[in-house]
Amino acid sequence: MKAFVVERYGDADTVQAREMPDPTVGDDDVLVRIHAASVNPLDLKIRSGDLKAILPYRAPFVLGNDLAGTVVAVGSRVTRFAVGDEVYARPDQHRIGAFAEVIAMHQDDVAAKPATLTMDEAASIPLVGLTAWQALVERANLRPGQKVLIHAGAGGVGTIAIQLAKHLGAHVAATASSAKAELVKGLGADVVVDYTKQAFETVLRDFDVVLDTVGGETLDKSMQVLKPGGIVISIAGPPDPAFAKQAGANPVIRLAIAALSFRVRKRARRHRVTYSYLFMKASGDQLRELTALIDTATIRPVVDRVFDFASTREALAHVEQGRAKAGKVVVRMTS
Repeated sequence: MKAFVVERYGDADTVQAREMPDPTVGDDDVLVRIHAASVNPLDLKIRSGDLKAILPYRAPFVLGNDLAGTVVAVGSRVTRFAVGDEVYARPDQHRIGAFAEVIAMHQDDVAAKPATLTMDEAASIPLVGLTAWQALVERANLRPGQKVLIHAGAGGVGTIAIQLAKHLGAHVAATASSAKAELVKGLGADVVVDYTKQAFETVLRDFDVVLDTVGGETLDKSMQVLKPGGIVISIAGPPDPAFAKQAGANPVIRLAIAALSFRVRKRARRHRVTYSYLFMKASGDQLRELTALIDTATIRPVVDRVFDFASTREALAHVEQGRAKAGKVVVRMTS
């Protein structure tokens, strides 16, 4: 199969187009011919080796973390899917490889594609949709009337998280530039703070939840807008001990991770709030929950640009250089 492969950890030049063996289909697997995949900041972190302590992929490996396509083969124990089904998925973190012609995934990680979406649109959803779901529903248990701040409201995660939070009945604030404010309001944000002109921590108060997609100073300042007992959930901050335990890290890695997040967790305690690091996991069941919201027009995808498969490296560069205006960048198979 044709694929875009990380030859070694490093910069953009380490991703190359090459022929790779077709994946093996296990008894519980579905083999999917990929019609479209999407680019995520996670792809760039994996390529550069930023996550190799917890996700030690052995090069060469195929990059890509979510997709939409058609089932072309099923394992002997597969009951959910049949050949010809249109599906979408975020494969398990140990079985990534969406920038390719085909991929094998466990049936539990796959869901039927939303009927109302094109393949390009569906491919933009799984990773960011699951991230928003696991942050707001699982981790925060967001309830009607609560206040949530979503950073980078025009980003891939932000565009879905705003819509999900509104569906859950929350009061939603989001950060975005003035150029993207109308888009973010249109997705359901009650308040939009232009981070280029205002310091969000000076205008927002008494929030129950912050979803941090930026990290750094933004994460630190987010604690100031939370009420006591609030929670900041970050996908961009340092991993915490709970994540290390969940990931099954060895004792040395657990200590290193605890040290990385010590300052942030200490700062959170001073503010009487909780810091929680989220690394989303694959889940076909949660994708089915999202599908219901998509097919009733409660959530809609936001796609910035679609690249041909041959231009996958350019698609990665488009995201890495911050050229995406809003939502997700998609790679479409042309044959």
